[in-house]
Amino acid sequence: MTTDTKTKSSKKSHSVRNGRRYKNERLDGPYDAIVIGSGIGGLTTATALSAKGKKVLVLEQHYTAGGFTHSYSRKGYEWDVGVHYIGDVGYPTVSRKLFDFVTNSNLKWAAMDKAYDRIFLGEESFDFVAGKQAFADQLKNKFPKESSAIDTYMQMIDKTSKGMRWFTLSKLLKPWQQSLFSLVMKFLVPGYFNKTTYDVLKSITDDEKLIAILTGQWGDNGMPPKSGSFIIHSLIAKHYINGGYYPVGGASQIARTIIPQIKATGGEVFTHATVEQIITSNGRASGVKLKGGDEIFAPIIISNVGVFNTFEKLLPQTVCQKLGYDKKLKTINRSMTNMGLFIGLKGDPESLSLPKTNFWIYPDQNHDENVEAFAKDHTKPMPVVYISFPSAKDPSFKSRYPNRSTIEIVAPASFQMFEKWKDTSWRKRGKEYEEFRDYFTERMLEALYQKMPQLRGKVDFCEASTPLSTKYFSFYEEGEIYGLDHDASRFTQGWLQPKSKLPGLWLTGQDVLSCGVVGAMIAGFLTGIQILGLRDGMALGKEVFANKPEPAEGWVVSSD
Repeated sequence: MTTDTKTKSSKKSHSVRNGRRYKNERLDGPYDAIVIGSGIGGLTTATALSAKGKKVLVLEQHYTAGGFTHSYSRKGYEWDVGVHYIGDVGYPTVSRKLFDFVTNSNLKWAAMDKAYDRIFLGEESFDFVAGKQAFADQLKNKFPKESSAIDTYMQMIDKTSKGMRWFTLSKLLKPWQQSLFSLVMKFLVPGYFNKTTYDVLKSITDDEKLIAILTGQWGDNGMPPKSGSFIIHSLIAKHYINGGYYPVGGASQIARTIIPQIKATGGEVFTHATVEQIITSNGRASGVKLKGGDEIFAPIIISNVGVFNTFEKLLPQTVCQKLGYDKKLKTINRSMTNMGLFIGLKGDPESLSLPKTNFWIYPDQNHDENVEAFAKDHTKPMPVVYISFPSAKDPSFKSRYPNRSTIEIVAPASFQMFEKWKDTSWRKRGKEYEEFRDYFTERMLEALYQKMPQLRGKVDFCEASTPLSTKYFSFYEEGEIYGLDHDASRFTQGWLQPKSKLPGLWLTGQDVLSCGVVGAMIAGFLTGIQILGLRDGMALGKEVFANKPEPAEGWVVSSD
């Protein structure tokens, strides 16, 4: 932990914990389904089933529900851990309609600044502004000779995003149907659909700086442009094209507004409930065994903890090998890890001049090369430093935490950087670990001060996280934050779908479709409607997408 000034606070923190602590006597079975993990994918699946009268039990090993959408508080401050901004929720889109469905329209959104992302390439900067035409015009003003390439790019991300609808539909098909559909897909999606982002952009422009700016959000999926699929690049670009939004009340409001829908039909969301094994009997998944020995049974088991955890840890290896999952896991890779910094400052966002704009700070325009250089030598410049100002984005923060502000900083890391301490305990990792962690803490703070010098000396509290922190709190073995790598091969894995090969076992969350809160939520809904079956699933879909939400607070951009 690093602070500019050490202070103690007696201020009582706003409650950010969700869910109910597990106790055996609190079980009220039988349950129609059990969901392992309370991330947005699992909560969405549980809500979909609950909407059709199912009694669903959600089991979360952490002290609070929400997965990467949870918040935490310390010393009178509050931070989100994974929800830095959400796009596509200002008006009646698929994303907004799904959020309104799972939260019963009780989650409200506030728009960020018109310039929602600021890309720094060395000393130069470029703003991503809300609105398709405004963004294109901004690019053309910066690169007047690349006007044609920019128009082509805008068309490409449109076509790729539309093609993603067919890819999503394929997740509901049986293996033999997928094989046939893959042939049809070639005529439904553009030829560049699943090429690397860099290769696609290089085909329309030779301006490396333009390419670097267009890929300035690569940290949102963890894959620099020469490695990542153009699919995920396009999804993210389109997701934010009309601006960024933040949940009013903070990220913890996501789970808080979802849980009542699950409880309404007799379900429950328990915390401190670590699932150690998926129980199988008569060739199907039939229940779960918790740490401590309790066994709970249900005809439907849904895993929201990622395919590596599901097939390497929770299921007996004899079962996984028989179904071929041991070989399938070798065809995919874990996503990037990160270091995080959670900063508390005395003073409100206005007095500290904190923006509602995210900062993406790059040493220069060579994204992939900088990632490689840092991986080989950690004294090299960090390939990206991302800075978010949640207290400025949330209009309720000032009333909940008077005269306080928060900042979050994220930078890429690798598990190997911290692997020597993997067998140590949280907060007991030793002096060498703390010194190594604090070295990067100071570097991230300095990146902040370089862009916002008025904050130097104003930090009241600062706490750092590493891939080991993520491993400890989320159970991802190497601290990965996006589940699986989003390279081209990841989008050719037909087995990454809701229905597993083991009867009774279903998958949900970001590994099924794509990373991100909305990607995991859509996957969660897909899993839910497939479990419900054709009649109830289609009926639920019609109910959800017939909804026409009111525009979010501060929304001024019309949908393109």
